[in-house]
Amino acid sequence: MTVADELSEIPATPETVADEAEAAESEEPIKQRKNSLYPGVSEELAENMKSGWADTELRDLAPVPQAAETAARRAALSARFPGERLVIPAGNLKTRSNDTDYPFRASVEYAYLTGNQTEDGVLVMEPTAAGHRETLYLLPRSDRENGEFWLSGQGELWVGRRHSLTESEKLYGLPVSDVRELTGALREARGPVRVVRGYDAGIEAALTDKVTAERDEELKVFLSEARLVKDDFEIAELQKAVDSTVRGFEDVVKVLDKAQATSERYIEGTFFLRARVEGNDVGYGTIAASGPHACTLHWVRNDGPVRAGDLLLLDAGVETRTYYTADVTRTLPVDGRFSDIQRKIYDAVYEAQQAGIEAVRPGAKHRDFHDAAQRVLTERLVEWGLVEGPVERVLELGLQRRWTLHGTGHMLGMDVHDCASARVETYVDGVLEPGMVLTVEPGLYFQADDLTVPEEYRGIGVRIEDDILVTEDGNRNLSAALPRRSDEVEAWMESLRRA
Repeated sequence: MTVADELSEIPATPETVADEAEAAESEEPIKQRKNSLYPGVSEELAENMKSGWADTELRDLAPVPQAAETAARRAALSARFPGERLVIPAGNLKTRSNDTDYPFRASVEYAYLTGNQTEDGVLVMEPTAAGHRETLYLLPRSDRENGEFWLSGQGELWVGRRHSLTESEKLYGLPVSDVRELTGALREARGPVRVVRGYDAGIEAALTDKVTAERDEELKVFLSEARLVKDDFEIAELQKAVDSTVRGFEDVVKVLDKAQATSERYIEGTFFLRARVEGNDVGYGTIAASGPHACTLHWVRNDGPVRAGDLLLLDAGVETRTYYTADVTRTLPVDGRFSDIQRKIYDAVYEAQQAGIEAVRPGAKHRDFHDAAQRVLTERLVEWGLVEGPVERVLELGLQRRWTLHGTGHMLGMDVHDCASARVETYVDGVLEPGMVLTVEPGLYFQADDLTVPEEYRGIGVRIEDDILVTEDGNRNLSAALPRRSDEVEAWMESLRRA
């Protein structure tokens, strides 16, 4: 940080900024850094900083691309909870350490309903005779009169310009008000209220005597289940995320020689570059697991060696700027060629995945694709003599799970494990519908210390994962551009290396 950073938390005292005493009661005082090199702000400097700035109001803004979809989502929410006040917060910044914060990501519920992604925002839907009156509460632009825009650590000269409330109305198609006035209004609210919990402690405190955990959970469940079937905007965003992810996998293959000279971190960093250039971020912590690390399902330390002769399990996804994430896995031979035992295990997982994908269709049970993939894997484990059959007995007792470990897939969307609060009967015990997007990702994992399998199996982990859209007549593999069959993977890696 520069010496200029010391200004960012100098207090705006009555002596140095004359009008601070007239600031809104809800405004927090601008905090001073203990070891600031500047002890204060002169009246002359404070006055100087108030003026001489150009008008930067943006007057030709178009609505965000998903404005029509967010309006339809709010209408469905309104219809589900008539006569009730609904409060959906974006959340607040979270401290990483001392005076540095984690990058902010708005709550999924809030972003899904508004398209907005800024911290401290709150969507409030007030009940009316005709439905709900919707208001988006946001922070206005930094105050230039009290010096907040240059003295506060969250002022726009430090973290960037916020949209004005008028600009936000044009972007999101909603009336917009100052969020600093909201908690007082909520304390005075009457009638039934529901809030999405877990994101904004201040909002929850203002509603503490007006809400119940049971009713709030119903709101969260509804918003989770509303995302089970994706609209056209969401499907397009997921395809965009997948397409960027495919390019990220190609980037990794091209630098495997550099990863061998360094570590798994090189792979993680290479993919992250693609995610940040073409999207918002990675959708989850990249798993760059080489050799026996592939047997650790969520290996995100990514600090191990990358060696020729080993397999690299890369599980990664780009998140778009609207928060939709891909989730793709490929298991690649570091030197470009599978050994005999690696190919044997890989081909079994490929066969299982193919059976799983073929089971994805409208009207099928959600569990069908999992059962289809698990059956193939179990048949191979029995065939190889690793577990005693018959296959039906193994499946009934779940004995294959020593090596398959996890479920075969999950819903995908604004969360990598999307719709997690949905009811069991509508999710894992539910039926697939057109517009649902899910992963199909079987795997086999033979731990390095597993004495129940021959030594040649130990330390080999294979997972293949694709993102599948349920269509009217079957399914579409959104990530089909990445080869899956072992011989196609080898040819693809060779072509990229030659290029």
